Amino acid sequence: MNRVLIDTDILSYYFKGDPAVVKNITKYLDIYEVLDISLITYYEITSGLLAKNALKQLTVFEEFVAENKIVPLTEKSAKKSAEIYATLRQSGTTVDDIDLLIAGIAIEYGYTLVTNNDKHFRRIPGLITDNWKF
Repeated sequence: MNRVLIDTDILSYYFKGDPAVVKNITKYLDIYEVLDISLITYYEITSGLLAKNALKQLTVFEEFVAENKIVPLTEKSAKKSAEIYATLRQSGTTVDDIDLLIAGIAIEYGYTLVTNNDKHFRRIPGLITDNWKF
């Protein structure tokens, strides 16, 4: 099993107790001991919880983050994301900027991106994905 980057949607399913996601994350943690999430996913989860004033859930999330790893957005991953954007735009398709930034991080570090958002991410060349929702 390769190292993975957990996408925002999968992390949300995990916190909601989705059985398939919890099972797959538990299995992964038996091998790697920590989960890797992008700085972008950290932003998405934190901003969503703050917008809902879900301070208890925010505390739980911050405790989770302290035990796992946030993978930074670097100049190299931002450039990769920009290259993907240009390629997709020239071919007449687009993907949200947030998803492009997550994909750039995954590609830079050689992660498989674990996501339930196959529709968007499968259009990105060079990105390997897996879906732990099933």
